[in-house]
Amino acid sequence: MLLLRPLRQTSRVATAALSASTARACAQRSSNATFYLRRTYAARGAPASFPTIDTCPSPTCSCAPTPTFPEGFEIDHTTPLNGLMPNHAQQVLICTGKDDWPSKIEDDDNGQNHAAMLRDLIGRGGPYNDPFHNISVLNVSFPPSSSSSPSDAPTNTKTTSIYLLPDFKYLPSLSSDPNHLKALVKAHLLPEKLHPVHDHSPPAKREALLCDPTYADLVPGIRDIKNEVIVLICGHGGRDQRCGVYGPLLRTEFEARLAEQGPEKIEVLKGAAAPAEKEDLEEESKKVWGARVGLISHIGGHKFAGNVIVYIPPGLKIYDSDVPHPLAGHGIWYGRVEPKHVDGIVKETIGKGNVIKELFRGGIKQGGEILRLPL
Repeated sequence: MLLLRPLRQTSRVATAALSASTARACAQRSSNATFYLRRTYAARGAPASFPTIDTCPSPTCSCAPTPTFPEGFEIDHTTPLNGLMPNHAQQVLICTGKDDWPSKIEDDDNGQNHAAMLRDLIGRGGPYNDPFHNISVLNVSFPPSSSSSPSDAPTNTKTTSIYLLPDFKYLPSLSSDPNHLKALVKAHLLPEKLHPVHDHSPPAKREALLCDPTYADLVPGIRDIKNEVIVLICGHGGRDQRCGVYGPLLRTEFEARLAEQGPEKIEVLKGAAAPAEKEDLEEESKKVWGARVGLISHIGGHKFAGNVIVYIPPGLKIYDSDVPHPLAGHGIWYGRVEPKHVDGIVKETIGKGNVIKELFRGGIKQGGEILRLPL
């Protein structure tokens, strides 16, 4: 019996240790799963408070036919879309003037590009990476306002224009000078307040992850986007065939349907954005909107193509009225958009501020709050 007691105790200790180890492993897997979900899709978020309609109205005009895809590239028409949008605080759109890019946009121009350099700063492993403040770096087909580098930039640098959404900011000229890219990150991309998980981080780490307005002087000329509705369509054919087909098709459809609203309501904007606000856009009495439609690189969810994001600038009013637009300051993410849906999106979402529930993947407010429809 004297020999058996230590064996039983050893067995109990070993069993307890194994149980504890298993529990820790399960907890870690659960934590990892939660972390992955938080980084990729906003399954949880604040319930939205904006007007909705259940389904997209039938088009009142002729539209392009819905494309078909070969086996293995079908569109997912069964998974509920609500909440299936990437969970990010902000999108950085790099104006390239191109309609498509390599599968990894960092590889464009042999790796000498703004996307690669920004992701080195804020992507995984970067000095300013914060998994609780995700920043999406994308290419967009909009042409840049300027391609000439500032006088203080090195001669081998490139210059482009940048959109920051849903901050609704436009930077006409950003050099690839590392000092200027760091200044953009510190002045405009990092948060003013950190997630509570950072409360026990070293002070130097906390300081590195916080916004620092003193860097703003290195990126002058940034302006607010006021009367310009921005429609973004994933058209990254170099990444997935479905988006490569849907992107150009939907862009043509959106531009046509927006133009039909008439110049007294919406002006379809093409070419580079103005470096500064025109005086007539700052007049409160101005009723004409601008609408800019572009293709963007991968945003997640190829199987939900066409993927469309509609950004409505803050302060915008309903057509020809003084009524505030219900979606002003919002970005609305739609999935499974077909050409037949574009007329309804233009009239209901852009025109009236109604969110179409059957297409809704999620929403984001100025400030980074992720929205979903109540379950």
